[in-house]
Formats: sequence, structure tokens, C-alpha cells
Amino acid sequence: MLPGVGGRLLEAGCGEGYGAEMLRAAGGGRVVGLDYEDTTLGHVRRAYPQVNVVRGNLVQMGFAAGSFGGLTSLQTIEHLWEQPRFVEECARVLAPGGTAVLSTPNRLTFPSGNWYHTRELTAAEFVELVAAEFEVTHALGLHHGPRLRAWEAASGSCVDAQLAAEHDEWGPELRELVTRTRYDDFEIRPGDLDESLDLILVAKVPG
Repeated sequence: MLPGVGGRLLEAGCGEGYGAEMLRAAGGGRVVGLDYEDTTLGHVRRAYPQVNVVRGNLVQMGFAAGSFGGLTSLQTIEHLWEQPRFVEECARVLAPGGTAVLSTPNRLTFPSGNWYHTRELTAAEFVELVAAEFEVTHALGLHHGPRLRAWEAASGSCVDAQLAAEHDEWGPELRELVTRTRYDDFEIRPGDLDESLDLILVAKVPG
């Protein structure tokens, strides 16, 4: 559950809905998943029927001001043309003191060339963008954990290795590494943000 948040939660850019379902299962109260793609929302309705889904535009959300106590938006902002407007909307639909958790790939480490991304961000750019509307309370980075670091110490970057060949051309060691990788092979921590894989900000609406 989001820290200090009660009542309704919004997953802005919910995609396939597993994040919204995790919030709900963790005791997040009434969770609303917002996305623009109706086929995707049809999947959420079937797979996670207890998540309330709404089709809408992330830069013009159809919710009243102060509708939610908390908001998450993970790996979404890099897909949007109007990023400042999206941040404004996130702040608008949150109640005073409401918490937002936002994440995005780190432009300094993320492989270039993803044509679905309109603008990728560095840690400094991400903080500046969000701080225009929020009080940023935590700036965190996603990093490889011990198992992945040990593999890379012996064999080099696992990301570079994956990008260097098609999936069916991967060697057995790389294939095993990728197929065995789980959430607990990663760490979220402050510091070394420019070296992190993803950037995570926790922010509050002033007031």
C-alpha cells in the first residue's frame, strides 16, 4: 500500500493491469486503472475483475480534483508527448497530501532507439519535471542485485549480451540467467541514480 494513503488509488497508465491488481491485493482499497487503449482494458476487466477500469487520456483525466489519495504511474511518462501536463494532471486528481509513485527508464543506461518513447529522462530531468507540481520525498534507483552483479563481473553486461544477438542465438548461460531472473534479483535504493536502470520518485501534493 502507498505510504500514508487511504481510500481510492489510481494507476495512471495501467496497461495489462497487474500493477493495479497488486495494489488492490496489498490492501489499497478501491483501485482504478486508467488507460487509453480499449483492447488492453478489456484484458484487465477479464483478468482482474476487482480492478475498476476507465478509458481516458492521461493528460486530460476525467476525474474531479482531489479524487484520489494515492497514484502510481510506472514506466508511462516516457511514452507521452505532454509530460508537464501529465504531471499537472497527476497533482490535480490527488487530494492535498496525496502520494504519487512514478517511475521511468533512466536515459543514461536504457538502450537507445525505442520508438515508443517520446522523451526519456535522466534523474535530474525527472526530478525537475515532477518537482514543478509535487514535493519529491524520495528519489530512488532500480539496480541489479547480487546474483546479476556476480554474473556481470564474470561475463560483462547482461543487457549488452541480450541486445547483441537474437533470442534464439543466446548461449545457454545467458538464456538461463534471463529465464531465472525474478523481482528479487533487483534492488531499489537511493544513491547512484545516474547508474540505475530505472528511476523511481515518491512525491506528495503540497498542502
